Amino acid sequence: MRAVRVHAFGPPQAHGVEDCKSPACGDGEVRIEVHAAGVNFPDLLLMAGEYQKLPPLPFVPGTDAAGVIAAIGAGVRGLRVGDRVLAHLDHGAYASQAVAPADWVYRLPETMSFIDAAAMGLVYQTAYFALMQRAAWRPGETVLITGAGGGVGLAAVQIARSQGALVIAGVSRPEQAEALRAAGADQVIVLAAEGLRENLRRQVLDATQGHGADVVIETVGGDVFDASLRAAAWCGRVVVVGFAGGRIPQIKANYLLVKNIAVAGLQWTDYRARQPERVRVVQQHLFDLHGAGKLRPHVDAVLPLEQFAEALARIREGRKTGKLVLDTRLPPSSPET
Repeated sequence: MRAVRVHAFGPPQAHGVEDCKSPACGDGEVRIEVHAAGVNFPDLLLMAGEYQKLPPLPFVPGTDAAGVIAAIGAGVRGLRVGDRVLAHLDHGAYASQAVAPADWVYRLPETMSFIDAAAMGLVYQTAYFALMQRAAWRPGETVLITGAGGGVGLAAVQIARSQGALVIAGVSRPEQAEALRAAGADQVIVLAAEGLRENLRRQVLDATQGHGADVVIETVGGDVFDASLRAAAWCGRVVVVGFAGGRIPQIKANYLLVKNIAVAGLQWTDYRARQPERVRVVQQHLFDLHGAGKLRPHVDAVLPLEQFAEALARIREGRKTGKLVLDTRLPPSSPET
């Protein structure tokens, strides 16, 4: 098979695609012929050795794989060779073949493409659990989503809209606004504006008739987190999903006390490990919302596997909106689609 192999931690350009042996399919596992792999920010951290959980070297990065089951290990129930599936992995998706525990594999609806499936993996699960589980969103509440032009952010916009929330999307680049409005955002605000500390709060208060954001899905960290906390409503809930902006913020507990604000974190992979059946129920719900036309991943570009480093550079530099997907069936020199 062909796979991106990481032999030593470092930047994406330090790694390459290699020909290697197909992975063995053990008990309780399935081997998948991968057609498409989602590209995610944690992939960048994992390859650099900066993620909280690191696999032994060498390894194949990539957490979202969509394709066809080619082999099934002993003890697997409910799946068969030839099934079209999406798999959530710790790593291994940047390859033409991947092995996954059967509990982390989900049969695709007939109408869903492999590209859409790969784009609706980690980010949609993360966004759903952040909004519906950790924030416990309730009908009638307003949701502020920072980093809304990224994978998790745009997924959160769509999911919040599908539930009937009033959605305020915060973006780093004005040119992302059109895609966010198409995804269902009621209002788009630019987080890079001068005087962010006051401007973000003012824009949110203006959009909510002075109420503030009942729920904040925060993916950026740093100054954006600090400003978002000020934009939260009384008894608002802030869910920390990541720190794409770099700086891990420090929380002033007195501010939480004064406004009765709750701040929660989300590490989605813990749900997959501890409550796989709940993750399965959510995945089916996401598939159903896609089938009903309420969720449509915004795929910014589809690239061949050999251009994984370019895809990750776009994520690092914020040069994309929504998702990037690697198509393992494209020849190395294919132009992006």
